[in-house]
Amino acid sequence: MKNQERDSFNPASYDELEKKIGYVFKDKALLEKALTHSSYSNEKRAKDKKIESNERLEFLGDSVLSLAVTEYLYFAYSANQEGDLTKIRAAVVCEKALAKYASALSLGDYMYLGHGEAIGGGRHRASLTADAFEALLAAMYLDSGRNMDIIRNFVLSYVRDEIEFISHNSTFIDYKTMLQQIVQQSEGERLEYVLVGENGPDHNKTFITEARLNGSVIGRGSAHSKREAELCAAKEALALFGEKF
Repeated sequence: MKNQERDSFNPASYDELEKKIGYVFKDKALLEKALTHSSYSNEKRAKDKKIESNERLEFLGDSVLSLAVTEYLYFAYSANQEGDLTKIRAAVVCEKALAKYASALSLGDYMYLGHGEAIGGGRHRASLTADAFEALLAAMYLDSGRNMDIIRNFVLSYVRDEIEFISHNSTFIDYKTMLQQIVQQSEGERLEYVLVGENGPDHNKTFITEARLNGSVIGRGSAHSKREAELCAAKEALALFGEKF
């Protein structure tokens, strides 16, 4: 089955993929369409055979995926601001991330590709497999009667770990803004970040910064950039205010 150019639709050959995704299609034609690249469709059209590609399903899948991820972020990360949630969502639904999820399923091995696309490495091309992953989501969504619970569970099995990693990476989350918003709730409070140390050679310095509220240290952070050190200090300070990450 792997790395073969497939010449005809064979629903039975999808058993393995359905086991991987944990969903059995009632309408196998939807699954077939989700895995049909335009190069295959165009190749067959030239021979007067009309086979629809997965492009329309990809269009729908993009929105279905976005909704599932957005909904999860909204409820699971209620302490984060809209800008941070947007950055996290963008990171877990980008082409690179989708290609990673598709690779975990060996999705390219199940696709219908035109001859040139197949011999040119299309089964491992990120743009192609990422689109197929979105098309697969749309096919599951339609086949299940637009059951978002099925989509949500499937999507989260792939993106939850990515979200968890990113949410703990301070380059994605603006902890300083979050801390400032808490401090501003009380008038007259003074929040500042003070660089208290530098270690290492010039090309690989580590900066140590303290977050101070009215002169008292409430957080401390170290990193290879001053901004990152300040974010780490702010994150530590947020823990004092009961914020959980």
